[in-house]
Amino acid sequence: MVYQGGIALKKKYGQHFLRDETVIAHMIGRIALDQASVFEIGGGAGVLTRAILAQPVDRLLVFEIDADWAKSLSALRDARLTVYNQDFLCVDFSLFSTHKPWVLLANLPYQVTFPIVYLLQRNRDFLREGVIMVQEEVAQKIVKTSGRGYGFNSLFLQHFFEWQLLEKVSPRAFYPAPKVFSRLLYFKPRAVVAPIKDEEKFWAFIKTCFRQPRRTLRNNLIQTDYAIDAIDERMLGLRAQQLSMKDFLMLWERIR
Repeated sequence: MVYQGGIALKKKYGQHFLRDETVIAHMIGRIALDQASVFEIGGGAGVLTRAILAQPVDRLLVFEIDADWAKSLSALRDARLTVYNQDFLCVDFSLFSTHKPWVLLANLPYQVTFPIVYLLQRNRDFLREGVIMVQEEVAQKIVKTSGRGYGFNSLFLQHFFEWQLLEKVSPRAFYPAPKVFSRLLYFKPRAVVAPIKDEEKFWAFIKTCFRQPRRTLRNNLIQTDYAIDAIDERMLGLRAQQLSMKDFLMLWERIR
């Protein structure tokens, strides 16, 4: 499959280019971009890139893994634009040490959404806020607070970021059209992140609680070294999907 300009689309990169200008306007309109430092992941055909450059931003860094599209983006020749032909997962984050804070606007490749979001979590000190396009199912998992789809990712990412569901996006907004709906998702690092005692061990505990989401806490914890006798029977009979962050922190205080 060949896109406009004669550049072949490469399936290995999961290329579904956002081309609906109404959706792009909603994306950009969510954030004040006056004199902002902005970066984009997966510039592709440059529709979003051009829209960002039409705003009064101070600078824009675009990370594009596909050499053909990186070359095409570089041809835009805007003094505020710098294009990096590389995988964002391998980026040297010293690039962001100046001109902080940074804003992210990106249509993320579906297959690496969580790796990218977790990378941002580890380097969130340079971030101001952002809007990302992700698969609808992924967006729902991130914002869930209970029930089906709620799990480790929900708890962990909500602990470090504020999230807001924005517009649901039809496959027709992309070329080629994916088989699923997408969602614009606003995020912002929390100004204050509540400390957790023995935090690394706490998150390992959460993963264990959600190991098999349909099973009760007792069944997920029974063959571990956790002191589950310190947990009351009612709580042990619940599934992890029925517990809030507050509940998990209370359990952690009892068993750690």
